[in-house]
Amino acid sequence: MAQRGRFPGKEINYTRGKFFIDTNLLVYAYDSSAGNKWRTSLEILSLLWTHRTGVLSTQVLQELFVSLTQKVKNPIPSKTAKEIISDFLHWPLIVNDGKNILNAIDIQIKYHFSFWDSLILQAALVSKCEFLLSEDFQDGQVIESVSIANPFLE
Repeated sequence: MAQRGRFPGKEINYTRGKFFIDTNLLVYAYDSSAGNKWRTSLEILSLLWTHRTGVLSTQVLQELFVSLTQKVKNPIPSKTAKEIISDFLHWPLIVNDGKNILNAIDIQIKYHFSFWDSLILQAALVSKCEFLLSEDFQDGQVIESVSIANPFLE
């Protein structure tokens, strides 16, 4: 299992540092129909679990529940999704409080991302993560102190 990934000008070592995880990475880990994305997600999440380097937000867990129970090719029962989310509550969790919402609006205004992506970025910033693992942002982009990495690119 590879413990490192690529990033323009940087090497990603999933065993050290802090990695904010966007919803898509979690969804793929529970959707075997996602093929290579499923395998990649499982590998990365395994490393993040083992080394305790992953960070999530309330938004990510809410989106995960909806995606697993309603949006994936083979939805899972709500009770199973609840158990998955319960397990992820052992990770550091950023709560989207009023201050984070207002800061996300500032990010949205400054960078022209969607509000929901801005809220993800705000959670990564407030948690002081070095990387945001997502396929929804431009791979290789550095926004303030967070480097964006799409782990699904070849």
